Amino acid sequence: MRTAFGEKFDVPDGYLNTASIGIPPAPVADAVAAAVQDWRTGAAEPTDFDAPVATARAAFGELVGFPADQVAVGATVSGLVGLVAASFPAGARVLVARGEFTSLSFPFAAQVGRGVTVVETDLERLPEEAPGYDVVAVSVVQSADGRMVDLEALRAAQATGTRVVLDVSQALGWRDADLGWADVVAGAGYKWLLSPRGTAWMAVRPGLEPMPHQASWYAGEDRWASLYGLPLRLAAGPRGLDTAPAWYCHVGAAVALPWLAGLDRGAVQAHCVGLADAFRTRLGLDPAGSAIVSVRRDNAVARLTAAGVTPAGRAGAARLSFHLYNTEADVDRAVAALT
Repeated sequence: MRTAFGEKFDVPDGYLNTASIGIPPAPVADAVAAAVQDWRTGAAEPTDFDAPVATARAAFGELVGFPADQVAVGATVSGLVGLVAASFPAGARVLVARGEFTSLSFPFAAQVGRGVTVVETDLERLPEEAPGYDVVAVSVVQSADGRMVDLEALRAAQATGTRVVLDVSQALGWRDADLGWADVVAGAGYKWLLSPRGTAWMAVRPGLEPMPHQASWYAGEDRWASLYGLPLRLAAGPRGLDTAPAWYCHVGAAVALPWLAGLDRGAVQAHCVGLADAFRTRLGLDPAGSAIVSVRRDNAVARLTAAGVTPAGRAGAARLSFHLYNTEADVDRAVAALT
């Protein structure tokens, strides 16, 4: 058991794989277990889950700089971004980063049959090339190696009329950044947001109204009065994009996200990046300012695993990710395994 930022975690020593699966604080896991117990004993009612869904929605909005009524609820980033991609007109030109995580790029690539063009470019060149496109879609932090896009340069590109779609799945929860200016901000909950898999959210600026291609009863203006029959009566704004939530997952998210939103985000970033950059320095790598580190050394994943470190293998390298619950001892263990 470890204590970090005032909460307890049952995270094992050497766990450096938050970029794949985040480990929840004990109260998050306890809340989910209690909800499952209610389910097991027939004590739960469907309306019991409205409050957790609303709490997590509002907290995601707070984390990304959007009001709750501009946040849609979903289960995956690809499902939410797909609504946006399908809503841009035929002939739209979309720019993505080369090697982008496919939950963000595939929804746009799937639109090529109706005349949407998707072009890849190097991450470093993406902001300067963005003004020539209708849409730029990019992860704030790249999944494969932790590289970060220049957000201020993207904001300048947006001023030329380019729509900016951001995936924050590998950033939100450790990186302190102003994102409220973007047109779309989508993120999954099961990594750095320490929530169960099955939670995702998407904030949408007014003026960009994706079509509700997955129109759900849960998106009804009065969801419990919209269970049967026509006409279509969806809520206004992004809440009309909601899909029915995975109830027990949102019970956990309703504990995790408000806690994260209440932390000193500068201190969180300093902790996570400090550990990652200390690891990089001891391996002879330059600091990068990211909580994710990609290491290309012979048999790196196997060597780390044998030493009791939990990494991930991504894009031909070992990927290590440092979060709230990690310590210098984790850095020591990983460095020893690779040196």
